[in-house]
Amino acid sequence: MRDPHAVSSFFSEQKPEYVFLAAAKVGGINANMTYPADFIFDNLAIQNAVIRACADYKIKKLCFLGSSCIYPRECKQPIKEEYLLTGPLEPTNEGYALAKIAGLKMVKYFNQQYGMSAICPMPCNIYGPGDSFDLANSHVLSALVRKFVDAVENGSNKIILWGTGVAKREFLHVDDLARAVVFLMKEYNNPDVVNVGAGKDISIKELAEKIAGMVGFTGQIFWDATKPDGMLRKCLDVSSMSSLGFKAEISLTEGIQSVIEDYRLLKSRGDFDARP
Repeated sequence: MRDPHAVSSFFSEQKPEYVFLAAAKVGGINANMTYPADFIFDNLAIQNAVIRACADYKIKKLCFLGSSCIYPRECKQPIKEEYLLTGPLEPTNEGYALAKIAGLKMVKYFNQQYGMSAICPMPCNIYGPGDSFDLANSHVLSALVRKFVDAVENGSNKIILWGTGVAKREFLHVDDLARAVVFLMKEYNNPDVVNVGAGKDISIKELAEKIAGMVGFTGQIFWDATKPDGMLRKCLDVSSMSSLGFKAEISLTEGIQSVIEDYRLLKSRGDFDARP
């Protein structure tokens, strides 16, 4: 998808009418800090190729998915859409955030110049079955599930986690996000950012303890404060979505259980490390 010629060929052959651009190079703090050049380059390349093709082939509507990391590090909480570009970004994911901000602006300008119909949902942290469990590159919730499930199965009585645990994150199940983007494609027609989330957050410490309890881990949890926490709080104001009539349905407990089951199934097959 980084190849504009390949993308153009796909559009020419398949003639899509509606495009959901969810493809991106993503990962947690470690991946973002380790590969900042890849994060900005790959995501810009994907966006450039797909958004251009959407305009060239005159699709009916584009859904460009961003991320809550586009907002400033020192944002007021909960984060409103108008806080975008009002302050410096979180350094640990700046490359990814800059690419996504560029994508948002590109969509807006293509709408302005070419009349391309588009929406730009900004989701909070997404999790659920299908996520990566690669500890070097995965998101926090799936990484914690893997660590605690493995610890229980290996009989370990100690786990070391990154940071202090005080940072707070908001989590939305991937199935709720899927419902949200289809809802917006049907009911909304504005290229400006619209937040999509659960509307409440949880500290990483509380999340770790919750997952530990759900998988039966009774050992000790240690926090490595030499590792970064990332943005200390990142909770979205979802009043715009609420006013449109949308609300998340899957509870965090129910969602975590689905991830635990997904990881155990993948592990039983021996292919959980194969995911990108």
